Amino acid sequence: MDPVQLKKHIEYILIDMDMYSESAVDLLMLTCAQESRLGYYIEQIGGGPAKGIFQMESTTHDDLCGYAKRKGSDFADKAFRYESRSPQWDLKLNIAYQISMARIHYWRVPAAIPTRGQFIKNQEYILALARYWKQHWNTEKGAGTVDQAYVNYYRYVN
Repeated sequence: MDPVQLKKHIEYILIDMDMYSESAVDLLMLTCAQESRLGYYIEQIGGGPAKGIFQMESTTHDDLCGYAKRKGSDFADKAFRYESRSPQWDLKLNIAYQISMARIHYWRVPAAIPTRGQFIKNQEYILALARYWKQHWNTEKGAGTVDQAYVNYYRYVN
């Protein structure tokens, strides 16, 4: 997937959801680069449960849906604005919906997303985003590493 087009799409969706920040866009780009090689994979190799450009699992999606509903109708409207036919279809093919669900996932994390202004060098910023991804998306149980996410950001995004 072309990184410039994807970034513009992410920006549009996050602005529309009123959940935009430069750091959120960069974090979603890093997540997508690490999880699916920026959209190269839509389904997990070997038939695993993860789907879409962010490789989200149905259980994570279901948990996010419950979270959005508990936050109230205004929040749920933002979360489900791009939902269409079915979660399985949306998690595989509906990029706008996948972006909104990935943003909701990070939105509910209490720790602030690192910002570019906190770092002198861009590489330090991307490394901080990779650490954030590992802690809050992949977790310590996941197979991905901070180093992989950092390298894949530069390989597929930059």
